[in-house]
Amino acid sequence: MGVENGRSGGRSRISQWLRGRRPRDTGDTVDSAGREELLLAAAGAGLPLAPAAHPSGYGCSCDRVGCPTPGQHPVSFAWQTQSTTDRAQIERWARSAPEANFITSTGMVHDVLDVPQAAGREALERLLAAGVEVGPVAVSGEDRMLFFTATRGTPEQEDEWWPCELDCHPETMDEHPGLRWHCRGSYVLVPPARLPGERVVEWVRGPEYGLPDPLTLLEFLTDSCARFGGEPAGVGWPLRG
Repeated sequence: MGVENGRSGGRSRISQWLRGRRPRDTGDTVDSAGREELLLAAAGAGLPLAPAAHPSGYGCSCDRVGCPTPGQHPVSFAWQTQSTTDRAQIERWARSAPEANFITSTGMVHDVLDVPQAAGREALERLLAAGVEVGPVAVSGEDRMLFFTATRGTPEQEDEWWPCELDCHPETMDEHPGLRWHCRGSYVLVPPARLPGERVVEWVRGPEYGLPDPLTLLEFLTDSCARFGGEPAGVGWPLRG
């Protein structure tokens, strides 16, 4: 399973992870039953899911020549309307495509603050030490850390929502090495997922944690990104609402 799937003993396991000694029961050993359990737990926490591609050899399971994001994109162009928390549908998808990754569509129920992993590790340690409420947190490979938060734009706030394209787009992430705010029109891989090169996406703090307001985390994350030299100038933040 992930680094932390429950509250009991969670702080010590997070501390172990932050010190660089990650437990062995990580996402790369999740079997089919464990994979389905983790996906259903995410859906049960309100994260809408849709099937995604998966790594295939040195490339992607999709038929796109030179896929720029192998194993990291939805399989359907209708992923925003397809995304669901319906348990039966997710079970059907998971069992019919046992190698598939899954994405969660952001900006409907939740947003994701996506930062370089070194900055995220420092920020998480500081957040926990300060007693700030932190929601689910995942790591993506060795490069990024994902902080799941409540959304700042919902269908009930159509005049205020901030489309993710004003920050970055899922297929142009390399142009945004610092903090990325995934909101309406974006997605991230949800654990457990496999990336090229035997890397994984896994939970540090599982989806059983409540979703905090993103603004409660933003100061810590932007400060850590700036100190690690990963925050680009001129990025727009969806602060309205």
